Amino acid sequence: MLRLFAAIEVPEEIGEPLLARQRGIEGARWRPLEALHITLRFIGDVAEPVADDLDLELDAISQRPFGVELERVGTFGEGADVHAVWAGVAESEPLRQLAKSCEAAARRAKLPPETRVYKPHVTLAYLKRSNPAEVAAWVQANNLLHSPVFAVDRFGLYSSWRTAEGSRYRLEREYRLG
Repeated sequence: MLRLFAAIEVPEEIGEPLLARQRGIEGARWRPLEALHITLRFIGDVAEPVADDLDLELDAISQRPFGVELERVGTFGEGADVHAVWAGVAESEPLRQLAKSCEAAARRAKLPPETRVYKPHVTLAYLKRSNPAEVAAWVQANNLLHSPVFAVDRFGLYSSWRTAEGSRYRLEREYRLG
């Protein structure tokens, strides 16, 4: 079984400033530069033949390159239940279209539909029992985040492994736009 997701890699010049914001929440598991991405479609655990079918479907996606930018920060969960902090992605119709195309590819590969509403973001840290006041202070201190526009001319199919230090990702296949 492979644990997979389709995503856009955050380029180094956009990710480096995000790393500078990774402080101020005790116990946060901050994500390294190589783990920063915008998920297009979480796939989950699949058998290799299904992964091969998905690869063929993702490879058939046809879309022009586009630009995206990061703006604001936020959390998943509230109060004592907050479990992640993230950088948001500015509204982008081409990004939403690419995510929809990945969803359609997954369905053609006979995967179940995604039931969560798509909220494009870059996870900066995972939290476990973090102090809500620290998290709120971090959000307030970083909420004016705004990156330059960066070009999206490809996306990838990544595998994920859970480790004691958090998830590790490997690019399995890359798909060019254009």
